[in-house]
Amino acid sequence: MEPRGMAGLPFMATTILNREQCYVKEIRGKGRGVFGKARSCLCEVTADRTVGPASRAIPARTIIETSPVLLFAKDEYETHGRHTLLDHYTFKWRDGRMALALGLGSLFNHSERPNMSYSLDIARDCIVYTSARAICADEELCIFYGHNLWFDPADVPNDSNSSGFVPEAPDQTTPDGWDYLTNIQDTCSAQDYSTPFLSGSMDDVINETELPFSQKKLSLDKEEEEIDDIELVQAWVVDIPDQKHIATMLKWLKRSELDVEALSHLKRIRRQGETSTLLLGASLQPPILPSDVALGEPYQLPVPCNPALTQTSLHLKNTFWPTVLAPRRKWEPEKWTRRKLKWAYDAVNALKKESHEVASSGELPVVAYVPKPYDDESDLPHSFIAHDTRTSTRHPLRHAALNVIRKVADFRVTEPTPLREDGSAQTQNGAQYLLTGLTLFITHEPCIMCSMALLHSRVKEVFYLYPMPKTGGCGGAACIPALKGVNHRFTIAVWKGDADASEDHIFPLAFEIDA
Repeated sequence: MEPRGMAGLPFMATTILNREQCYVKEIRGKGRGVFGKARSCLCEVTADRTVGPASRAIPARTIIETSPVLLFAKDEYETHGRHTLLDHYTFKWRDGRMALALGLGSLFNHSERPNMSYSLDIARDCIVYTSARAICADEELCIFYGHNLWFDPADVPNDSNSSGFVPEAPDQTTPDGWDYLTNIQDTCSAQDYSTPFLSGSMDDVINETELPFSQKKLSLDKEEEEIDDIELVQAWVVDIPDQKHIATMLKWLKRSELDVEALSHLKRIRRQGETSTLLLGASLQPPILPSDVALGEPYQLPVPCNPALTQTSLHLKNTFWPTVLAPRRKWEPEKWTRRKLKWAYDAVNALKKESHEVASSGELPVVAYVPKPYDDESDLPHSFIAHDTRTSTRHPLRHAALNVIRKVADFRVTEPTPLREDGSAQTQNGAQYLLTGLTLFITHEPCIMCSMALLHSRVKEVFYLYPMPKTGGCGGAACIPALKGVNHRFTIAVWKGDADASEDHIFPLAFEIDA
């Protein structure tokens, strides 16, 4: 029987069905299948001297098809849908619902060695199908249905494609979680994550403009070297006539929890002649003072909001209230050698591989990776990788960044605590934080919640490949480490070039999703 499409029209091998020039044709033993035409804008001259568009491979991680879905409620599907032919074409969705892919989504055949993966876009109610490797012209496009099949697969890999493509057998013997897909080489082009700049001495420093990432400058502090530039806030103060009450009031201040971090750049006592004045706080209402100490009534004064960064600024701010000098070095990006750059490329490639595998499982393709430190591997002798599991666990907190922090935490628990000579536990400042001195690589910019968790974990730096302008916490919707008052800052770098979503095909997410 001749396969027919909409309005009973026959499918022809030359009928183009989407922007990637896919077409449908009949396959012996399978029925209909989807193929990639993969034409380019270049021309070639054929044997009969005619000129036509030259075929090319569809690059790895190209979005082939975005299929909207029809959703069936769980009860509705159990009662009706699963007893019909639809049961062969539906996907499991959130909350037990089932989804029927429209467009080409229901026509992709199964393969034990697929050349495409798919991800469920919950926010847009669609399924995104992406090439897993370079795909030759006129090669069938296949996905992996899973291991519990309801049919006997007629899957001699790519037996039906006219290109004669046959994948080489993988050299490895240990499964890689994606049926050796990461080892497949094809006749069109090999799947290869490029690592430029690595030719030459590994100790050469790479020019900042040639690095494959850009670093965000977090320091937003002003030098405030003009009197009109100084930012001020109203604070409550009280005069202490008797000097012997100063120590008593400082202890009371600490117990009353008025000794807040926001005013830590100011000195607590200002001495003017015989009178000392105590800085109480910046609350809206005056604090209630102890009744057993002879004090005046609290009143308000303008005080500097920020520490002094220069001597000039210090002199000006001291006219309002005694201020701490906290000079900061001019921000300079870290030097990167080829050797360290290779370490970063290895980490990014690990993200890409894991993200591809995760996407085929129906999870959000967000992956976080904490590699062994470049400078001192003894700080973390193992690398840790984790992906987003909110879909499978139905738990809103199972973000990729939180999952990898949890893995590091589980490992830290097993580490022996160093002991002093007397047998007591030896602790180091910062040692109890989970990510002190470590780098986190993540496919998508972490959300505000995850960015704050990374800050509390004292991560050293965060690299992400795909910005999330509406939900990101590292420069998108907010920049957590740049906020005033946080007690830790980490470096942020955005990978570019070969990891751009349109070129290297990192799986995109709807901007409204928290990564």
